[in-house]
Amino acid sequence: MVLSGALFLAWRIFEIILTIPIMALLAYFVHQYVHNNLLTPDYILVLFIVSVIALAWAIFTTVDYLRARHDALFVAFFDLAILGGLIAGVYFLRKQGTANCTNADAGRTNGGVYFSINTNKSCAMLKAAFALAIIDILAFFTTFLLALLVHRNHKNDDKVVVKREYRASGHHSRHRSQSRSRDVRSSRDYGNAPRAGSQRRSHRSSSRRQYYV
Repeated sequence: MVLSGALFLAWRIFEIILTIPIMALLAYFVHQYVHNNLLTPDYILVLFIVSVIALAWAIFTTVDYLRARHDALFVAFFDLAILGGLIAGVYFLRKQGTANCTNADAGRTNGGVYFSINTNKSCAMLKAAFALAIIDILAFFTTFLLALLVHRNHKNDDKVVVKREYRASGHHSRHRSQSRSRDVRSSRDYGNAPRAGSQRRSHRSSSRRQYYV
């Protein structure tokens, strides 16, 4: 239980660190399109929305881990939903994510040899978001499995606690029944004692009457 919970928290923190740059890179493009009164393309908008939800969910479940541990099954299914959203976002961004963003040029001039590298900034940013999203998919798949493990271990712990409480209550009830039976026996013995005494007194009185007669 402790190991699975610690691994879950560690991967959650890793997801937060990983999702922040994805959201920041895509937010730059969303801002540019909104600033120019243009519609944001689907290949940017889908992954941006999913990354915002994933980041909020990861932060919430990390801060409120004690409560999330009791609802680990719900956490697992929500992670699975985010996993599907990330896969959809990566699918929409696949063309830009696999594009060649760098152009290299080399040649000779009168002064010697030149070599230049030109990188498209927008293409490189989208490619970086694409690569980080793929890693984020693996991370959320891992937390999905760990959440299922936490749910299983927490369920087993609850069964053990209930079983121990049942045994303790059964032992207490048996102890009370034994004490009651002992009280009943003592009361019966105590009740029988005066009867024996009365029989002795009656026997003595009858013997005395016979003596005087």
